[in-house]
Order: sequence, then C-alpha cells, then structure tokens
Amino acid sequence: MDMGNQHPSIKRLQEIQKEVRDIEQQVVIFSGLSSDRDYKKLERTLTKQLFEIDSVDTEGKGDIQQARKRAAQETERLLKELEQNANHPHRLEIEAIYKEAQSLVEREITPFYKGGNCITDEFEEGIQDIVLRLTQVKTGGKISLRKARYRTLTKVCAIQEIIENCIKQQPSLPLSSDAHPSVSKINSIMCDVNKARGTLIAVLMGVNNNETCRHLSCVLTGLVADLDALDVCGHTEIRNYRKEVVEEINKLQKYLDLEEEADSAHAYDLAQNQSILKIEEIRKKMKEVHSLIFRAENASDLFLGSKAELQGLIAHLDEVSPGKNPCIREARRRAVIEVQTLITYIDLKEALEKRKLYGEQTVVEHHSHKAVWSVLEHLSQIQREVLSFDGNRTDKNYMRLEELLTKQLLTLDAVDPQGDERSKVARKQAVKLAQNILYYLDMKTDEWEY
Repeated sequence: MDMGNQHPSIKRLQEIQKEVRDIEQQVVIFSGLSSDRDYKKLERTLTKQLFEIDSVDTEGKGDIQQARKRAAQETERLLKELEQNANHPHRLEIEAIYKEAQSLVEREITPFYKGGNCITDEFEEGIQDIVLRLTQVKTGGKISLRKARYRTLTKVCAIQEIIENCIKQQPSLPLSSDAHPSVSKINSIMCDVNKARGTLIAVLMGVNNNETCRHLSCVLTGLVADLDALDVCGHTEIRNYRKEVVEEINKLQKYLDLEEEADSAHAYDLAQNQSILKIEEIRKKMKEVHSLIFRAENASDLFLGSKAELQGLIAHLDEVSPGKNPCIREARRRAVIEVQTLITYIDLKEALEKRKLYGEQTVVEHHSHKAVWSVLEHLSQIQREVLSFDGNRTDKNYMRLEELLTKQLLTLDAVDPQGDERSKVARKQAVKLAQNILYYLDMKTDEWEY
C-alpha cells in the first residue's frame, strides 16, 4: 500500500501502536504490585488502547484486519507482562520479606519516638537477616525484579545505617546546661533530632502514614536554622557541640532522597555498575585459566602459574568496592568462591600426583588413611565435572553429580580411623571438601543474578 495514501483505519492503528510503545518501557521496569496506583494506571491505559483498537473499522479488508490483530496482540502482551511483573513469585517474595521488616520496625521503634537510643540485639540481628535474604532473592536478570529488590534493599539498608550511626556516633555532651543558655537549647534540639530519627525510620518503612518525607525535611531544616541562630559567644566547646548536632541532622536529611534514587536505572540495574563490570572482568579471566587447565594434556605443568594467577584474581576481587550495595557484595562473594574452588581443584590434583609419585615410598599407611585418599580421587574427578557443569537443577547431570557427592560423603562417614589421628584429620578435611563442592554446585545452579 502507498505509504503516502494510507487507509484512515491503518493510520489510526499506527497512532494507537505508537501510544502503546510510548508506555512499554514503563511496563518493562514496573516493580510494584497489582494493588499499586501506578499498576492500575498502566492497566487502565492499556485496556483503553485495546478498546480503541477494537473500535477501528476494518471494512472487511484483510490487511486492516491483520493490522488490527497485530496491534491487539502487542497491547495484550504488555498487559500480560505488567501482570506477570506484579505477581512474579520472586516479587511476592520480596514483598513478604519487606512486610517482615515493617513488623520488626513497628515492634522495636518505640524508643526512638520517645527520644531514646535503645536498640535491641534482636532488632539489629533481624534487620541484618532481612538484608541477607533480600540480597539472595533471584531476579533472573529481569529488570523489574532487580528494581523491586534494590528499592526494598535501599530502604532496609538505610534503616540499618541510621541505627549504626545512632549507636556508634552519638554526639558527646560537652557541658551541663548551667555552662551557657545555648547548651540547654542544643540539648533540646538533640532530643528533637532523636525523635526525627525514629520518625524517619517509620516513614522510610511505610509504617507512619501521618508523616511525609517533605514535612520531615522541613522539620530538620528548621532545626538547623535554630542551631545557626544560637549565640555561642566564642565558646569552642559549645560551638563544636552545635557542629556535631548539625552533622547528625545532615546525615538524616540525605536519606530523604532515597525514593528518587531507587527509581534511577543506574542504581538498580547493576549490569552497568563499574564494580560489577570489574567482577565480571575478573570472572572472565578465571574462566580462561579454567579452560587452559582443562584443555592441557599435562595440566601439572600449568598448576604453579595458574594458581598464582588465580590468587592474584582473589586479591583483585578484594579491591572491588561494593559501596553500600549488598547485591554487589554478594556478587563479589560468589566470584571469590568460584576462584577458590578452582584453586582447591588444583591443590587436590597436585596432592594426588605427589602421592602417586612418592606415596608408596613413605611409611606404611593405616588402611583408613588409604580409604580417605581413595575418596579424594573420586572427589577430584567429580569436582572437575562440577567446575564444567553449566546446567540447572532440573538436569539429570545435576542430580547425578549431587548423588555422587552424597555417596562420597556416606563413604567417608563409614571410614573408621580406629584411633589413627592422621586418618581422623584427613577424613575431616575430605568431608569439608565434599561439602564445599556440593555447596558450589548448588550455588552455580540457584539462578541468582545481581
């Protein structure tokens, strides 16, 4: 059909499709729930576009009917994606963990409202556990899940940081209120700061519907103005005390922009984060070493240099800064385990080769010690397969490897050292190795992505 003389119905369908494409990115990154206002708004908009498409008159023409069908399918696809984002099992998992955090804050935050500083060990441990569990929620690389996880982590980590600052960095009171009238005023403002800290935590966690970040910002700004207006009459101690309180207020104010930061793609889409890119670069080098060792006919010639290179990679990983993002910390931890597992494989291969060359020339071994070394030979073969495995937990090969490792653990369990201390230590080390290989296999297949 001549593009300059299109049928009005085709033109109308193209206009609708353009409107649909304009909101597609909002659907892709939608990280909320089906009860959220933004979800309902997007759902209404897409449903309206469907009605508009249905109302286009095809006049019985096949090309227009096909165009209308394609437009409807694309809109329905976005509606389905929106629903899947909001109801994804891992999105609901994030929400469930967040609800636990809210309950914890509601239960433990009362001292802050009263201007106190008492935080229980249970609260600190509970928040730390929640951060860990959120970090390990699987995203599968899905942007909406990355965003939801990051938004929730941002809030919970902020609470954790506020509490740590409160406990570790409380201003030291310089003088009694009798020293100068300004001291009494600063003390009063410090009490207000403590109350504002509690309010901030409640607002960030969504358990205080009577306060907003905007109003809290005004309150904190007002406290700074009151402090600036104080006449400290050249008293250095009082001026330093006032400065400490101002710094406490400034620390709280920076958390008021968290919601806006959590919506920024550079914050939640870690695929472009410089620390993550560095980790991926190190992992790539590790895989090159892995490939070189496994391809070589006589890998023992490569062991010394490869081990040194791998240990250097661990040093580089230690230098990677996760900042305050626990997901980057988790990515770095996993990379370290990958490199360490390959080093362990090299160590075991070297030990087995040395035993093969010199073992029989040494003192007579206890039979239980020989049994442990027999298991270690099997573990070396299994570890090689685990290092090369690139499937998931539904693969038959995964189940086979898991079964083989379990079998070796049972074999070790049946080894009786009979009082031979050397055999006892060797068995303990072999058990730990088998468990570490099993853990690494599980880590490789748990589908976690930053």
